[in-house]
Order: sequence, then C-alpha cells, then structure tokens
Amino acid sequence: MKSALKKSPIPKTHAFVVQRLKQPVFDPNWHFHPEYQLFMVLKGKGTRFIGDHVKQFQQGDVTFTGPNLPHLWKSDPEESDQEVKAEGIVVYFDHDFISESLLNKEEYIELRQLLKKSLRGFDVIGQTAPIIQQKIMELPDLEGFDSVLGLLHILNLLAKTEDLEVLASSGYTNTLREGDTERMNRVYAHVMKHFTRKIGITEMADLTNMTPTSFSRYFKTHANKTFSEFVNEIRIGHACKLLIDKKMTASQACYQSGFRTLSNFNRQFKAATNHTPTAYKERYQMK
Repeated sequence: MKSALKKSPIPKTHAFVVQRLKQPVFDPNWHFHPEYQLFMVLKGKGTRFIGDHVKQFQQGDVTFTGPNLPHLWKSDPEESDQEVKAEGIVVYFDHDFISESLLNKEEYIELRQLLKKSLRGFDVIGQTAPIIQQKIMELPDLEGFDSVLGLLHILNLLAKTEDLEVLASSGYTNTLREGDTERMNRVYAHVMKHFTRKIGITEMADLTNMTPTSFSRYFKTHANKTFSEFVNEIRIGHACKLLIDKKMTASQACYQSGFRTLSNFNRQFKAATNHTPTAYKERYQMK
C-alpha cells in the first residue's frame, strides 16, 4: 500500500509546491506528512477524515492541515463512472518556509497563531472562503518570487480572518505509526463499504487480527472516539447527503444510512447537526 509517511513533495530547490490534481479519486489512503497542506476541492464529493473529525466534502472546500495531522479525502463510489471525478489544487510548504527567527518577531504574531491553529486543521468559511478560493486558483500560474508572495498573501488573509472552522478536537493527538495507517485504512475502507448494515466489534477485530477488546482500545486511542461513535458519524454524513442531494425523506435517509429505528436516527442526527433531519433539509433547500 502506498504510504505518504515518507512522502517529500517539495524539491530542495523550491520554497513550496503547488499542484493541480486531476485523477479518478483523491489520495484514498489515511496518511500524514511533515508539511503544511492547503487544499481546495475543484470537483468531487465524498467523506473527509482529519484527525478525529469526519465530514462530507464538496466542491469549493478549502482546508488547511498542519504537520503530521492524519487526513484522508475518500471520494463517493457512485461517481466512479467518470474517468476524472476528483480535481483540486494542493499546496505544500515546510516549517522553514518562514524561518523560526522571523516567526518569533512581533510582526509575525498572527501568522504564528495561524500555523498553531493548523495543527488541528481548519476549513475556510464565510465571506473569506471565495476570496481564498480565487487566490488559490491564481497561485499555479504565478512564477518565481511572485508565487512566494502569492502564498504569503493567502497566509496573511487567513491569519487576519475569523472565518476559520477548526476540525480536530483539542484533545486529539496523533499516535499513529506507519503500520497503524495501513490498519486504519483497512478499518475505514471496510466501514465505508458496509456502514449501511450492522458492523460488530468482533467483525472488525477479525479484520485487524486483534481481539475485540484490543480493537476497541486501539480504535479509541487512535481515533479519539469509540468505534460505534465513528460509524454513526459516517451514517449521519451519508444521511445528510441523501436528504440534500437525493431529496429523500427523513425516513428514507434513516434506513438507507444504516440506522435501525427512526427515533434513534432523529436523536443521533440532531446531536450531530443541531437540527432535526426535516429542519436540516429545509434549511439547505432555502439556500
């Protein structure tokens, strides 16, 4: 399995790297790397995992992740009939893109705080999102020092805005090793394929060659949540998509997302979104 733990996308001759991605899927492997990463989705939908945070992703999303924060963008399978279903722009830069001596100066306080916030990952939202989207779109066409200034301008805009939604919880710590990422990839792939049915701990323990107790402890340690909480997050995310994209009723979304009772679905959905399924659907139809 391809691992990004050893990936070094920035040549020694460059200050940073910006790439346009056009491929069948985004990197399907749970991984992390020492570079900062700024990523904008141009095309595609699916489920995104960052640290212990799970959310559906879509066109226009702009996400900033700090060094060694595990992440994964998993494309929806129903779009696989298209040759190119995943497009985006990704920017990588090292911790020394701006030297430590400069970051410690008074003029860099806001930027230093931004980089610290990225250790938990964040989405760019609100009125700032379209501004950053445009700047990212322009970045691949810039050359030389103009490209460096372009990235610095983006970072400055991000450092000055409050339109940032932090993703991983404050208690999340990356405890993964290279072998762990391969095991977690198997777990995520299995859940994404089978979440519409009951998935027992014993089944997952067999998949990962562990005892049920060991698997439960392992997953809680690395995901910062129980396995059942994780599966419910995947189901709720799928239900949101069914309510909005497929225009299903709450009852239809409930059973097609793997929930067994409507009452439990309604309770879990409101806890995750602060809205009932019906109110959530109406809210997005008004946009």
